[in-house]
Amino acid sequence: MPEILTLTADDDTPRGRLDKWLADHSGVEALSRSRIKNLILDGQLLCDGKPESDPSVMVRSGAHYQLSLPAATAAKPQAEDIALDILFEDDAIIVLNKPAGMVVHPAPGAINGTLVNALLAHCGDSLTGIGGVARPGIVHRLDKDTSGVMVAAKTDIAHAKLTEMFAAHDLDRRYQALIWGLPAERNGQIDAPLGRHRTDRKRQAVMERGRHAITHYRTLRDLPPFGCLLECQLETGRTHQIRVHMAHIGHGIIGDPLYGRPKRSGQMPDNLSRAALAQMRAFPRQALHAKTLGFAHPITGEALEFSQELPEDMHKLIQLIDEAIAKRGVSR
Repeated sequence: MPEILTLTADDDTPRGRLDKWLADHSGVEALSRSRIKNLILDGQLLCDGKPESDPSVMVRSGAHYQLSLPAATAAKPQAEDIALDILFEDDAIIVLNKPAGMVVHPAPGAINGTLVNALLAHCGDSLTGIGGVARPGIVHRLDKDTSGVMVAAKTDIAHAKLTEMFAAHDLDRRYQALIWGLPAERNGQIDAPLGRHRTDRKRQAVMERGRHAITHYRTLRDLPPFGCLLECQLETGRTHQIRVHMAHIGHGIIGDPLYGRPKRSGQMPDNLSRAALAQMRAFPRQALHAKTLGFAHPITGEALEFSQELPEDMHKLIQLIDEAIAKRGVSR
């Protein structure tokens, strides 16, 4: 259980930055100002019972603050016997199909049941430390609720070369996504720099001075009036890139809790559409799948390409939309 640190600012407390005041008054030696700042950004602070996520605000005289200190975690991930859907494996790399719902590497709130825990059990001690203690073997990641093809390294040499490929964007990475609505341009390119959201640390946002980010997309199937199925190809690989870019052009991914912007029932022309819309809005994850990953083998140089069809939940979502479209056609 996390420890709760409670502090009250006296009525005569001088104005100053909140993170500095907490660091000066916490009484906990290990709590540096940078640590407190990160805790605030992670949503671990309440001010008079309400979340406060800005470490730079001024401390308020008379306010009551509660800072949650997460419990200490193990220094390194532990091996766990978790089934893996392996597409390819040799002495240097392992390619697998990650299911939706699996976190790639341990982090606060998800220290067990991750892909790293599973890889440590599958590969044994040989994987430990490759690429770092906390993320052994990991050269890229998929969001927890994104499914699809991933590659991990099993040797230091493979890790270094794969890391170079990802940094140089020297791979073929194609995704399929179900989005809300029909883009005006059926095929296109989104060139919009990305950075961390100014007030919500868990989100990314398009911003003028962000990191260079380009997504190419093409329409695979129209599913009017609800949305369409897209193929998205990454020219760069930023955090949440496809999710943010599609939302940026007004067509967020179905089921995306951060960026999705689902259609409203008032936008639907009839009761049949509204009934289907309610089920689509209830889809429990972003409908995004890493379908294809192509790259040169980091040791042999052989051209490799791996592809996985849409998972069952996305197939069922398309079927639901198809059935709703058919019913609307019959009812007219």
